[in-house]
Amino acid sequence: MFVEVTLSLLKGFLSTVELFALTLLFALPLGLLIGLGEKSKIKVISLPLKFIIWVIRGTPLMLQLLLIFYGPGILFGYNVWGGNSLGRFVAALVAFVINYSCYFAEIYRGGIQSIPVGQYEAGEVLGMTHSQIFRKVVLLQVIKKIVPPMSNEIITLVKDTSLARVISSYEIIWAGESFIKSAGIIWPLFYTGVFYLVFSGLLTLLFNYIEKRLSYFR
Repeated sequence: MFVEVTLSLLKGFLSTVELFALTLLFALPLGLLIGLGEKSKIKVISLPLKFIIWVIRGTPLMLQLLLIFYGPGILFGYNVWGGNSLGRFVAALVAFVINYSCYFAEIYRGGIQSIPVGQYEAGEVLGMTHSQIFRKVVLLQVIKKIVPPMSNEIITLVKDTSLARVISSYEIIWAGESFIKSAGIIWPLFYTGVFYLVFSGLLTLLFNYIEKRLSYFR
């Protein structure tokens, strides 16, 4: 039974890792774009983005999942995601990307604003363009500053992937719960915690390594 449970949870864990990895793949660059847009002096760009970030950060991720999955069907009478597992996974991915992009945007914005203005001015004196200043002077320092808060959000994402089950998207908690109904045992549900702890532990080690590698900015 232990082997059967482990294999089943491993399958659910792979779905969890897939959701986690794809969320980061899309949310990290999108968050940077949103953060830069939020800092824009063009109000027609910055104000809507600030409003979207305020809404996303002020409402639960679970509510956003439900709204994104069920909303189109309620509003337009058509479920754009379909009724299969792939559609539910894509809906969960869209919700996670939107949510975490907004959180990452605030982290990026804070990191960029923490760079002294004098460094921008020094770059201009040296004849560098704004894009060159950002890439060669600002960006590496920003990365150093945002690694701690970004690591916290990314580790939180590991645990938040369990919320995908509210729209019946298969993941490790779903796999653990299935044994309550099929075999009348609850320990597989608690066993899922081992997978989360190992995954979070590996990420913690990775971020500690990254922080040490970036320690030359001290």
